[in-house]
Amino acid sequence: MICPYCNNPETKVIDKRDNESVTRRRRECLKCGKRFTTYERIELGLWVVKKEGYKEKFSIEKIEKGVSLCMNKRSFTPEETEDIVSKIEARVYRAAKDKDIPTSKIGEIVMAELKKVDKVAYMRFAAVYKEMDSLEDFEKEIKELKG
Repeated sequence: MICPYCNNPETKVIDKRDNESVTRRRRECLKCGKRFTTYERIELGLWVVKKEGYKEKFSIEKIEKGVSLCMNKRSFTPEETEDIVSKIEARVYRAAKDKDIPTSKIGEIVMAELKKVDKVAYMRFAAVYKEMDSLEDFEKEIKELKG
């Protein structure tokens, strides 16, 4: 692995963590001593079926961006957010049938994981996913969340 700071090709792994679908490696450059993180993921060629009917290649980066936005200014470390995204990714791959998964199923999986860890992040995601556009929509969702 090439160091992103000094381009030295010699680095060593100082920590390795395996999640359900991602291997995270903490590395240290043997020349400049700086540390950085790399991720190894299995790519299975999953396709997302949009509600308009067309398909696009599954992108974990889109889920990472959405989850990060929902968890912005919440008390989660980047590593905890990465773990949540890894759990979502593993569930998405398990839920896919014939390498296709509808966006609605992905949204349900994301909401379920967020609901487990942070109700505010869940509400932020649900507001966009469920297209909430009135105070009544929010009140209804909050009642369901409490009950």
